[in-house]
Amino acid sequence: MEQISFYANAISFGIVILSWFVFAGTFLLRKKPESSKDAKHAPKSLIGIALQGVSFGLVWALRRTPFLSPFVDDQFALNIIFQVSAILLVVGSVWMANSAIRELGRQWSFQARLIEDHKLITSGVYKIVRHPIYSAMLGMLIATAFIFSHWLAAIIAIPVFLIGTKIRTVTEEKLLSEVFPGEYKAYAEKVPAFVPFVKF
Repeated sequence: MEQISFYANAISFGIVILSWFVFAGTFLLRKKPESSKDAKHAPKSLIGIALQGVSFGLVWALRRTPFLSPFVDDQFALNIIFQVSAILLVVGSVWMANSAIRELGRQWSFQARLIEDHKLITSGVYKIVRHPIYSAMLGMLIATAFIFSHWLAAIIAIPVFLIGTKIRTVTEEKLLSEVFPGEYKAYAEKVPAFVPFVKF
């Protein structure tokens, strides 16, 4: 059982690492849109970005030993569930991030901002969640924890990520509500923030 668990975790680890390269490439290698003048921006969102960065640092830094050991000791079936979940999460996350960036086009940015002639995007993956890129980031975080990190890292990193993401979504939604008051309110009432099917 231990050998099977090791090989299963090794395969899952390989898929997660490969998915990380694709995920990073989604942002780093995308064709840059024409520059647009910012109409409004929210520097406070940088605090959220920093907290999200800390959460990813935790899951990569606090790895479990020995390398490729199970997430939970002596629980073969449970660890297989974690491994399969991690694979599904990274595949879904890569798809979601790619879909979101395509929908946003030149409106996408690391920092919360609105550009001139900004449009409210509610199509495609934005019908599932209002902030699909953060959903994708959360999926990558959890998958990495399942495959690579000590369980303690997950317990600390996930709340830190959620706090950082909440800061970012609040600042972004404040900007959108100012420009699209009625339209954005109706959209927010129907569609969850960044966890599918969970309204908070």
